[in-house]
Amino acid sequence: MTTMDHPFSAGLAAHGKGPVTAARQRRTALVYTVMCLVGFAPVLAGAPAGWQAAGLGLWLPGAGFVAVGGLAALLFPLTLALFGVTLIAWFWAGVVVAPITVWLGSALLAGGMTGDSIAPSAPFLVPAFALGALSWSRVRTNRRRVEGRARFEARAAFVPASWAEVRERTARRANPAERELSREQVEFVRYALDRGLQPADRWDGFDIIDQFQPAALRYQINHLGFALALYQCHYAPSFTGYLAEAQRNLIERYLQRRVWSYWVWESCWGHLNFTDFDPVARDNIMLTGWFGMQVGQYMVSSGDRRYAEPGSLTFRLNERTAYVHDAHTIAESVAKGFERSDFCLFPCEPNWIYPVCNHYGMTCLAAHDRAFGTTYVADHLPHWQEMLDREFTDDSGSYIGLRSQHTGIEAPFPAGEAGFAWFANCFAPERARRLWAVAREELRPALIPDQSGGKRLALPGRGIDFGRYRFGHVHDFATILLCAREFGEDDIASGAERALDLDCGLATDGGVRRYSVGSNLANALALQGSLCRTGDFRASVVDGPPKSVFEGPRLAEARYPDVLVAKAFSDGESLELVLYPGGATGVQTLRIEKLRPGRRYAAQGRELSADASGNATLEVELSGRTPLRIAPRA
Repeated sequence: MTTMDHPFSAGLAAHGKGPVTAARQRRTALVYTVMCLVGFAPVLAGAPAGWQAAGLGLWLPGAGFVAVGGLAALLFPLTLALFGVTLIAWFWAGVVVAPITVWLGSALLAGGMTGDSIAPSAPFLVPAFALGALSWSRVRTNRRRVEGRARFEARAAFVPASWAEVRERTARRANPAERELSREQVEFVRYALDRGLQPADRWDGFDIIDQFQPAALRYQINHLGFALALYQCHYAPSFTGYLAEAQRNLIERYLQRRVWSYWVWESCWGHLNFTDFDPVARDNIMLTGWFGMQVGQYMVSSGDRRYAEPGSLTFRLNERTAYVHDAHTIAESVAKGFERSDFCLFPCEPNWIYPVCNHYGMTCLAAHDRAFGTTYVADHLPHWQEMLDREFTDDSGSYIGLRSQHTGIEAPFPAGEAGFAWFANCFAPERARRLWAVAREELRPALIPDQSGGKRLALPGRGIDFGRYRFGHVHDFATILLCAREFGEDDIASGAERALDLDCGLATDGGVRRYSVGSNLANALALQGSLCRTGDFRASVVDGPPKSVFEGPRLAEARYPDVLVAKAFSDGESLELVLYPGGATGVQTLRIEKLRPGRRYAAQGRELSADASGNATLEVELSGRTPLRIAPRA
């Protein structure tokens, strides 16, 4: 049995530092050793003081100022702090040149500031500082390994039974013909529709902070699109109208320069590429994977294939330059990224490899396979999973959050089984169940009684809403809600939803439901969790709705927000609708299409005749929940 077959094995945990990672770390250690040797050579050779100070500056950022001596030595801790800021910039926006510039620049500056001699203690202090830093890092790493091994052993005791229970829960799926939104869910769906249907030059309801990390507009667009695709696939597959329009608007909004032009900057300071800013070309899976998944999920859930047309997804830089793409070229870019990378998984911004973004990338390929019959997942998944296990799994058996492509060093970044499982379910369901088998047991102690006698989720620490960079657990609750629903874990899902309602400012304004303390991103995640039921996210990517909904009648036009659609499902001959008024009760006009041309239909006690094109209009009195069945007359 391989490590990919077994829920938890010693082999899997032992591969936290795989051969590629080890090779990159050895290379990094060799480069640093050479820097230290070169840096100490001027001291040994009795070179001029400026050369000695500059050389010692190669040992640590700012260490040359120790050699300058006097008050200049205070620049050493200040430079270390500045170097830390540049590491954040490197992580935040792929600014590869920033830490290099500070380190080498400080060495040169120290050399220029040195007088006739260096401080006598510098040749001893600087190596001592470096040795101390390395020792502290080694002790910290060893402590984490010991803690990870202990956590692995604890998990190994409960995972097999938990995994078996997860398998049993996920075998139960809802009947697609019986799916219907509640009034509260209809109000929450309006949250996404309002943002998707507004004019392209307006960004009402979006958080505009930065375009490099999780609060970026692109991620908000992606998750609003994921939510609407879930709604389309499972509740309103026989509705086009404003639902399809909102999804297309979000896809085309993504093509606006303000959404993707971060890549211009990252290409310059990360790849030293100052001429070609094609965002689909290389090492940008935070765009190709996420956006490709959104487009693919829309195509699978709606049956619309317009984004397969050449040039349908064109990123325009200016009047002279445009990068012409479509669903095929985006999926191809993801596949080529997996093939080119020594790690198989490949970077988001220059250098940084996020396993979670690569999960989006594989999900993008799964959607493309479903829509177009390609074999991307079958071709790439075995090696991808092998490298995920070997290079991106720590001693506890968890996936790490972030690794440097250039140095092989792992960087701290929040990650957890729940954050990976619902994506993995789209292309590796057994592995996904294993991930959730861990997450559910480690989350269950966080379920505590609330005032009503039920249970709610209570998480430790302050949490963070990545969509606004503010403290709070709204993002965590929403993610757990979505993952728990996907795997049929109703008690944890209910606890997460209860925590959202109690702690996160649940409000309904003008018929639109939201969590007022949450970011746009967190609300989009919470909406997905509200809509999702067992296996729904996977089905929206790799199954789509039943074939009958593409063959039978469908609701093609209704006025938003006057007509809200809780259900639209066709069995191939009839159309079942459940509608709500968005405001005052009254008569609304619907347009139905894909009827049998010239055929008569019964609708709400009246007769409806399809024209020669299979279209018809119908006036309906909406008052509260309004069911409507349109069926052919015998």
